[in-house]
Amino acid sequence: MTLQAIELPVLRMPYPVRVNPYLPVLHEETETWAREMGMLGSDEAPSARRGIWTLSQFHTMAVDQLTAWALPDASLAGLRLNHRFNLWALAWDDYFASAFKQTGDLVAAQVFTARLHAFLPAEPGARLPQPVNAVERGLADLQQRLFPPRLAHWRQRLNQALARYVDAGVQELANSRAGRVPDVIEYSQFRRESFAAYTAPYSVELATGARIPEQIRHSRTVRALLDAFMDYMGLANDIASYQREVHEEHDVNNLVVVLETSLGITVQEAMRAAADLVTARLRHFEHLIQSELPSLVQRAGLNHDERTELDGWVRGACSFLSGLHAWYSGAPRYAAASDPLPEQRTSTAAVSAGERYPSVS
Repeated sequence: MTLQAIELPVLRMPYPVRVNPYLPVLHEETETWAREMGMLGSDEAPSARRGIWTLSQFHTMAVDQLTAWALPDASLAGLRLNHRFNLWALAWDDYFASAFKQTGDLVAAQVFTARLHAFLPAEPGARLPQPVNAVERGLADLQQRLFPPRLAHWRQRLNQALARYVDAGVQELANSRAGRVPDVIEYSQFRRESFAAYTAPYSVELATGARIPEQIRHSRTVRALLDAFMDYMGLANDIASYQREVHEEHDVNNLVVVLETSLGITVQEAMRAAADLVTARLRHFEHLIQSELPSLVQRAGLNHDERTELDGWVRGACSFLSGLHAWYSGAPRYAAASDPLPEQRTSTAAVSAGERYPSVS
């Protein structure tokens, strides 16, 4: 079945798209950091200045819009920092795809990834190696910026999440080289790593200034909420990026391919099943917020300030999902997308009838 014969589903998203008011500022300066890190080459050829992208490729990704949609309430400083983080993650992804996935050079990929681990120290102030490429320069720069004192608790866990992210790229390459399609159960956990989803709660905290209170952070309900939050991101991306990953990059690490192989169904059936699974994870996220978090808050005896902070984090997580959904649906990076960009069809405060940000108080 050709791609043109496959009907791409429209995924449900109950939360409104809002746009950070600092988007125009971000748009004006979006090239600056990428140029400083060496991620941008000439517009004639990506390799002319050893860049990862040409200028036209860079603007096609619309990363400034992604950041502003996903983090509508972030300060300008928080928005800039998250924008750089998003740029780095996409730079790693595109560099790894061109340098290793296209060549199938697993050994070189392992060497490259081992060096990246040296830029992810467990302790603050550790001396980093001298960067030798744009990905290393970007990661070294972020290590100096990503850890304000209030979020120091994230240093070790964030770097562990980033290590899992880059390691997952090596595993994806090994799978593709061997023609090994992951099992559907295995893949759901693996996708959280390969999409860098474990870093997303940090982005929400950084953007909102709100933390999940420590009394409930490790509860079953909150763990399940974070799992559903992370699952939606990567699994929804698999649907949006199906053409790019499977037909252009010949990647086997995609939910649609996994379901097609694991369940022995057609591509179109797998696409529908993937959409159903993504919707189920989002509904579970909603259920936990509406039905389980309030009783957990009550049992834990959270005070007013702690409840307010939890509400802020939940609203930030909902915005994060709606922003990602908007990017998947409208950004030129995903060639199959044809809808207008959200900034063209909604105001920064638009809320459709019946759609609200939930409260757990």
